[in-house]
Amino acid sequence: MWSKGEIEIEGTKVQYWVKHYEEGSEFGIDGGRISKLECRANGKTILHYERGWDMEPDTELGYQAYAILMEKFN
Repeated sequence: MWSKGEIEIEGTKVQYWVKHYEEGSEFGIDGGRISKLECRANGKTILHYERGWDMEPDTELGYQAYAILMEKFN
């Protein structure tokens, strides 16, 4: 299932797209339910996972978005 939305972190809007399943998978993040994840802030990609990391979070904003979405979907 695909989910998309927007979260606000310290005044910055972060758009996200998540493909997640009912159960974990070898392709999921840490064997979890998320197999695809993209987050953008101010028009720039801040993290991207598609059955493996293409762009790991490397900013505080990216880490916070990742933590929020892992809690919600993984």
